[in-house]
Amino acid sequence: MAVESSAADIDLYEVLGITRSATKVEVKKAYHKAALTSHPDKVSEDERAAAEIKFKGISKAYEILSDDDKRDLYDAHGLSAFEAGHQGGMGAEVDLDDILAQMFGMGGGMNGPGARSSGSRRPRKGGDEEHSYTVTLEELYKGKSTKFASKKNVICSSCKGRGGKDKAKPSECRSCQGRGVQQGLKSVGPGLVSQETVVCSSCRGTGTTYKEKDRCKRCKGERIVEQKKVLELYIPRGSKEGDKIVLEGEADQLPGQEPGSIIFNLKETQHATFRRAGPNLSADVHVNLAEALCGFSRVLVEHLDGRGIRIQHPQRGSREPLRPGSVIKIPGDGMPHKRSELRGDLFLIFTIDFPDMTWLMKEHRVEKLKELLPKASNPLQMEMVDDVGYQENATLDEFGGASEGDQWEDEEDEDSTQPQCAQQ
Repeated sequence: MAVESSAADIDLYEVLGITRSATKVEVKKAYHKAALTSHPDKVSEDERAAAEIKFKGISKAYEILSDDDKRDLYDAHGLSAFEAGHQGGMGAEVDLDDILAQMFGMGGGMNGPGARSSGSRRPRKGGDEEHSYTVTLEELYKGKSTKFASKKNVICSSCKGRGGKDKAKPSECRSCQGRGVQQGLKSVGPGLVSQETVVCSSCRGTGTTYKEKDRCKRCKGERIVEQKKVLELYIPRGSKEGDKIVLEGEADQLPGQEPGSIIFNLKETQHATFRRAGPNLSADVHVNLAEALCGFSRVLVEHLDGRGIRIQHPQRGSREPLRPGSVIKIPGDGMPHKRSELRGDLFLIFTIDFPDMTWLMKEHRVEKLKELLPKASNPLQMEMVDDVGYQENATLDEFGGASEGDQWEDEEDEDSTQPQCAQQ
């Protein structure tokens, strides 16, 4: 026998084809994609009526999921918080229940707006918890596994989440008349308020309450208790900033809901040596002038896993000297690709350290250098020569700036002075 469903069974995230952890940008992209493919103008005349219904459902799903307050309300209570007459600003002219019922072929057994079938129903999913988690580049390179203690709400095992003793019967909440939500006012500016739908503070969204003598002794009628649990967070090697590590079903529990997830957003700290671009790494290294000209064989940098990276320069068959800003690439020594044996590349950027003044103060060293180093090629021969002085250690910070005494003067300003009367 076929079991009828209701609009309450529809997952708005599935309507837009997104996950519950989707960002507002992802919600918007999914809406534009779904609206484009389901627009009534894109189908034939005989399919237009069905397309219009589906298009309205997609639009209403986006209206809820793109608004933070409405999305939180939906995550906590589902579509029951948006029933006709209790829509909190959505507008009574469109019943979301009716739209989704028509959209997914669930009519016939519904006795009016907000009616629910007695068939089995998939539990709603609770809200996710998001946290930032700071990691070093070394941890992203090697991967990391860590354990931490977590406190969360779980369904009371004594009353199985009812909130009352065995055989005790709850009564309808007087504050919300059994709806689980209430209409409230929210300040939106000086002297301005707007209406919003909020969870009932008396019954906490259940729609029912117990007398004090009938409440569960363990949870005091709250239906949930706090529990400590040790969780393990695993960060795969090759992860990057902005990646999400999801612990499914580890968020707070509520009766009648599937628990949400704990989501950690990775935040990478700046490294003292390496810079990252995708799977590639780069680092600045220093060699002295003799090494740049004559070559060397030594460890230039310590890698993220503690290895020393030894470079022999020049390589066999090459006598090319290093110049300031020279770059060499070490294939396969960059960041690992996540869940793969492939790796990016490591780029080393050279800075040449020249001798200081104390070394050059000895004349015989300078003369030997002149003998060994190539002479200047094609020196300029000029008839008129001007010997000029200069400032050492200058920078280009002042390049293009106005020098002292070069301020612009307008001729009109010079003529603007008024003649004064001669003194008698």
